[in-house]
Amino acid sequence: MRKGANVGLANLTEATGPVTVALRWSDPSGNGDADVAALLVGSSGKVRDDKDFVFYNQPSTQDGSVQLLGKSPTAAGSEDRILVDLDALPPDVERVVLTASRYGGPTFGDLDDLGLTLLDSSGAALLGFDIDDAGSETAFVFGELYRRDGDWKVRAVGQGYESGLGGLAGDFGITVGEDDDVERDEAPADDEKEPVPPDAVEAPPSETESKTRPAAADEPRAGRVRTAKKRRSTLPKAVKVDLADHPSWQGARLFSVAGLRNDHEREARATSTLLAVMAQVPEFGRRLTARFNAPAGTVQTFVETPFKSGETKVRPDGVIRVARAGRIWTALVETKTGGSPLKKEQVEAYLEVASRNGYETVITLSNDLALDGEHPLTVDRRRLRKVALRHLSWAEVAHEAHMLCHHHGLASPVHTWMLGELLHYLRHDGAGCQGFQDMGPSWVPLRNAITAGTLRPGDRHAELVAESWEKLVRQLCLRLSGETGLNVAPVMRRRRGGAAPRRADVVASLIESGRMGADMRLPIAAGPVRLVADLRTGQIETTVEIPAAVRARSLSRVQWLLRRLADAPQELRLEALPDGHAEGPCDLLKNLRSEPGLLVPADGGEITSFRLTLPSGMGAKRGTDETGFVRSVDVAVDRFHQQVLQAVKVDAG
Repeated sequence: MRKGANVGLANLTEATGPVTVALRWSDPSGNGDADVAALLVGSSGKVRDDKDFVFYNQPSTQDGSVQLLGKSPTAAGSEDRILVDLDALPPDVERVVLTASRYGGPTFGDLDDLGLTLLDSSGAALLGFDIDDAGSETAFVFGELYRRDGDWKVRAVGQGYESGLGGLAGDFGITVGEDDDVERDEAPADDEKEPVPPDAVEAPPSETESKTRPAAADEPRAGRVRTAKKRRSTLPKAVKVDLADHPSWQGARLFSVAGLRNDHEREARATSTLLAVMAQVPEFGRRLTARFNAPAGTVQTFVETPFKSGETKVRPDGVIRVARAGRIWTALVETKTGGSPLKKEQVEAYLEVASRNGYETVITLSNDLALDGEHPLTVDRRRLRKVALRHLSWAEVAHEAHMLCHHHGLASPVHTWMLGELLHYLRHDGAGCQGFQDMGPSWVPLRNAITAGTLRPGDRHAELVAESWEKLVRQLCLRLSGETGLNVAPVMRRRRGGAAPRRADVVASLIESGRMGADMRLPIAAGPVRLVADLRTGQIETTVEIPAAVRARSLSRVQWLLRRLADAPQELRLEALPDGHAEGPCDLLKNLRSEPGLLVPADGGEITSFRLTLPSGMGAKRGTDETGFVRSVDVAVDRFHQQVLQAVKVDAG
């Protein structure tokens, strides 16, 4: 869509049920993220009351018609999803305005790939809107859903506010403020400045007037809402006193892996454990079901439920039902653990059962990762006319649990403990739920072809390994996001064609140099972290470029860096980059400790940045054992994060 354009939803899809709006961006600077919000607006152009302001401290309307689904990494950066159940919206709500705001100084002009994507209830993308004219704004209206003649339409707005969240919300009748007795992660919005004028939005004045001017001083406000974040229960970081007499004693766990003898038992216990926690911990259950466009309501779950299919009976591993206001949303669940693959015939049978019984979705759950909306299985498309087929990785389940337990928090300490027990279960080796952990059978043939020099274009092994590499990097970002509480995401410039062009680039690199590379954005790093696996040398390299401190002499800049790297590994490679140069003096940290002058450019050029590279050994096997490739990548990135990135966080010149 172009800025100002609008289109009717009925013209885009025949699917019924809620729609999902994804607000997306990538943050190359690492200077902070953005928070999304939605406003339910009536005929007056204002919200009816402060409950119509859906934001991080009030993530859902009371009736669940609009709810924030949270942030997640994407192939290009990050996206924040908003679920909108248009049928459940009160009749006096005429518009749902979709917004985001930044805090602490960064603006929307600092972000790349800014845009909006609309998805229907099956998860299919209906339209996209790219925003390329953002500048000094600290709040932005991406788009809106609005009623017209009994139907719903979507409009691409793309209008910014320099006055931040306070100015944007104020135009719609909300005064935002903060209380002194609650914690706050965001800087207060400055609502004294005028909003940036819209850029010729093609819309009737009655629908845009409230967005293009500040509210008059004598206009009534719907209310005052707190934008400070409340304290919530998270798992304590301190380890409790250990009362065991011997290190071999194992503490009793709520969800035990003891007694699991085969894959069937692992799948049954994993399914029952997950579904039970989803039903008992509302925040967790809603966070997962909202991924599949379920309404916000009471979650009930069941296991091993029989259904008739032709002359036989089938038993999906689980059933999820969500009830709200007389409406019931239902999904069938098929799970696999360990290395067990999903079976096409089995999933297609569940799609048929779901269609015949009026169920909305079939959810598959395994250690495989789906990228760019792709499902690991290719099924008969005719079976997807009435039923959505969605996939979830155990790694994504663990990520959601970790974020709630350690960062976002839950309202009940008991729920926090219960979710922590689920997280412990998922990470136990015996549960079979560790996520992607195998580069696949093409790994050894590819390594052999690279060693022999016989790898050529069109090699199927290279294509399969490139796909596995992308999944490994995606899962690595999920794990780091959970551990740090920050939005760690792959940095891949969006290209037409989805995943295929990206994987083609990896294949081309393997053929040319035997190397696979990926960039990741870690907010604590000054720039992207480059991860490279060299299959010819058996080395993994992690690299970051950081700006040099502002010092009078180049030697002082080198000494500044060495002080920060006092505890870094001796084999760390440092390169000084003079202004305008892609290369410069380079040496190992162990040599520079005694002779820092080795990094000073001979021609007296001013050092503007440093490139830090840490080499690590690469596992030869394809899995997660001690000598496995997957494990070696995890260890290399963790080591670089803990021993290098933490030391050189750029917080002062």
